[in-house]
Amino acid sequence: MQLSLVDAAFDNPDWLFEIKHDGFRALAYISDGACTLISRKQNRYKTFRSLKESFAKLTTTAILDGEIVCLDAEGKSHFMPLLARKTRADASFYAFDLLWLDDTDLRGLTLIERKQHLRRLLENSKLPGVIYADLIEQQGTALYREVCEHDLEGIVCKRKDSIYSSKSRWLKVKNPDYTQAVGRREMFERFRG
Repeated sequence: MQLSLVDAAFDNPDWLFEIKHDGFRALAYISDGACTLISRKQNRYKTFRSLKESFAKLTTTAILDGEIVCLDAEGKSHFMPLLARKTRADASFYAFDLLWLDDTDLRGLTLIERKQHLRRLLENSKLPGVIYADLIEQQGTALYREVCEHDLEGIVCKRKDSIYSSKSRWLKVKNPDYTQAVGRREMFERFRG
C-alpha cells in the first residue's frame, strides 16, 4: 500500500485516521518461530534482532504491515537514532495492518476487518515492542491538529472499506512544521553522494 501526499486533513465517516510515525516501513513475515523484516523496497533488514525475536514468539503464521520506530519516554518517534541504528535493541514496531493469519489471506477483507483481526492477535500475544496502531474514525482534522501541536510527522488517511491492494492508495498529510524534518533531505543527499 503506497502513500500519496495530500495538502490538507479532512473529516469523513468512510475514512479512518492514524498517526504517521517517523520510522522505517516494514512487513513482518512470521512463520515457524522466526521473523523476517522486509523494507518497502524489498530489502531484508539485518538489524532489529530483539524485534524479530519478539515476533518469533507468535505461534501462528502471520504477515503484518507497520513502521519500525525508536520511541522516547513520551512515546514520540525519533528518526535519527533509528537511522544510526544506535538504539536498535530498543526499536518498536507500530503494526497497522494484518495481511495474513494462519492459512488465511486477509488482503481481500476490508481494512476495518483486518484491523479487528490485528487488534485481537496483538492483545492475545502481548509481544514486547509490538504496538497496535490505534485509529480515529471520521475526524481527521482534529487528529491532525493534535499531531501538529505535539510536533509529530503527520497523519495517514485510509478508507475503512479498502482492501489491501497495489491499486488502492492511502493518503498522508504531513505536518509542515515538523522539526525532525529540518535538514533531512540534505542529509540523505550527502549519504547518497
